[in-house]
Amino acid sequence: MTTTATAPQATVDTVETVPSFVMDAWWTPDAGSSASAVPVRDASTGEVLAKVSTEGLDLAAVVEYGRTTGQTELGKLTFHQRALKLKELAQYLNARREHFYNFSFQTGATKIDSMVDIDGGIGVLFTFGSKGRRELPNSQVVVDGPMEVLSKDGCFAGEHIYTRIPGVAVQINAFNFPVWGMLEKFAPAFLAGVPTIVKPATPTGYVAAAVVKAIVESNILPKGSLQLISGSVRGLLDVLDYRDLVAFTGSASTAKSLKSHPNVVEGGVRFTSETDSLNAAILGPDAVEGTPEFDAFVKSVVTEMTVKAGQKCTAIRRAIVPQELVPAVSAAIGKRIAERVVLGDPRGEGVTMGALASVEQLEDVRAAVQSMLDAGGELAYGTLDSPSVTSADGTTGVVDGGAFMAPVVLNWDNPEAEAIHSLEAFGPVSSVIGYKDLADAVRLAARGGGSLVASVCTNDPEAARELVTGIAAHHGRVLMLNREDARSSTGHGSPVPHLVHGGPGRAGGGEELGGIRSVLHHMQRTAIQGSPNMLTAVTGVWHTGADRNFTVETEGAHPFRKHLSTLRIGDAVRSDLRQVTLEDISAFANSTGDTFYAHTNQEAAEANPFFPGIVAHGYLLLSWAAGLFVEPAPGPVLANYGLENARFLTPVAAGDSIRVTLTAKKITPRETDEYGEVAWDAVLTNQNDEIVATYDVLTLVEK
Repeated sequence: MTTTATAPQATVDTVETVPSFVMDAWWTPDAGSSASAVPVRDASTGEVLAKVSTEGLDLAAVVEYGRTTGQTELGKLTFHQRALKLKELAQYLNARREHFYNFSFQTGATKIDSMVDIDGGIGVLFTFGSKGRRELPNSQVVVDGPMEVLSKDGCFAGEHIYTRIPGVAVQINAFNFPVWGMLEKFAPAFLAGVPTIVKPATPTGYVAAAVVKAIVESNILPKGSLQLISGSVRGLLDVLDYRDLVAFTGSASTAKSLKSHPNVVEGGVRFTSETDSLNAAILGPDAVEGTPEFDAFVKSVVTEMTVKAGQKCTAIRRAIVPQELVPAVSAAIGKRIAERVVLGDPRGEGVTMGALASVEQLEDVRAAVQSMLDAGGELAYGTLDSPSVTSADGTTGVVDGGAFMAPVVLNWDNPEAEAIHSLEAFGPVSSVIGYKDLADAVRLAARGGGSLVASVCTNDPEAARELVTGIAAHHGRVLMLNREDARSSTGHGSPVPHLVHGGPGRAGGGEELGGIRSVLHHMQRTAIQGSPNMLTAVTGVWHTGADRNFTVETEGAHPFRKHLSTLRIGDAVRSDLRQVTLEDISAFANSTGDTFYAHTNQEAAEANPFFPGIVAHGYLLLSWAAGLFVEPAPGPVLANYGLENARFLTPVAAGDSIRVTLTAKKITPRETDEYGEVAWDAVLTNQNDEIVATYDVLTLVEK
């Protein structure tokens, strides 16, 4: 049955205002302010859902609340404690996904689109909850690199540390991912200990507000750590300064306007942006029809055109293929769209692609495509006419007020046409253009002026090497797609929290995500200088040259007899000397099978410029060192789980002696277990006090 559907008519006066959550309370404008309110509509039906306004909101007070209450409350927590709250929040939101899907459907997002947005955002929380505990100390300071000795006597040294910025992180998000866009910025800021003020885009901000409502109801986050502004934030940059950070996702024109604000240009406000991106996918010369790479390429292009109706900053806008394959690739893309894409209301049965976010967005995309057609593009598939779509009730027809657009594939006789490499139609639109050789493909990809992501689809390692090294500096991420990873790949357009999301040039020049890198974006790196004792006091990590407490000598207690509650940084033990004999070296060589000539052949060893003759195995020395420092009886030390940074510096010959000095270097209690990790600084010296070896011993110790 074919019909023309008309949306129910609601007005701004008859719907509620999307609330803001500021200063730990829900806020809406005073009654009577609807004249300035912006209506928000259902993308599929055109029905007015809500209104958005921030008239009367005191933005300076919002910022100050974050800088004071938010900073204070987050400052009470260590990295591990914040990470656990992210995990707890992820579990809470994960149990409520279906509730959020109902809001997401109104934006034109299908169930799959909603999963990418909502499940993807929750997944970011899980990832940072895990990485924060694995990769950060259970403290509030991150040490960046080794200590640099700055004086001959070792009493003056320096190193770098990261501490959180003292302001707020203002996060301005785009309309296409109201949940993921919010949580992918919030998670690293929270883990760093920096309060967030999130400003979602107006057309879909009600979805972000629904998630924030659940977050508030969970009562998991400290006060002031998350505030939501639903509506205009004009004037917000006026009240920011060098203490604050702005993370923007959206159009390049808006980013340019924000970056030109005096408080950014002169006032030191940190600004990072993720903007327009004419991403490319390159098909290798080997990936002809019938190969798995050809099929994977076509599937990837269609996926990127239709997920979120192509409204993705990472979508493939330019499919760059061998010029002789342009007709075949275009036809295969069109065929897959025709076979698999059902356009309509996401609440309708069988719908696989929804509407654009708004009628205004639809008009912008159609205008961009028309400009590309005027510049020499040709329709290889699709139309700019209003399509027939499936409604929520299963009927089909043109929907008045719905923001629906059919997928469009463009071909170009001239791959050099400026419009291909400068105009972005932010919807289900992609161009297929031909290249002559690999160097030409690299050049065409680079004409995007800097992009978030590119794909290289080939099973030829040499082609992959040439293409990736050629385009890498123009992109923030490159996916190499072939028959080996096509099934397990997360896809061209799916940023993962472990890796950097961002790109140079047109893409904004910023970085988001990237694991702990994105946490450090919210922190200040500072060079600190002082004595080893002062560096130890500031960082909570023992430094060479700082005081040691030889507990056996001063307290009669071996440090391995101490629980975490009594063990202190700098607690140490020093062993007696043990002599190494030729028989010891030979026995170790025979029992292990390590008969390297330096341990078994006097003449060959002497000929080696590094050895005086037969020398002890490094691993023999490490084994002996364990015997010299270990406390054998059962006690707080539960296990040895590794060594780090082992270096052998001075050879030990038969007749030499060694001793070990072991110092508690770093103590990391686990928040959820009755034990923690202790890193011990181990130094092996010989009878002349020359350093033989250095390394860190890692143990698990009861609290």
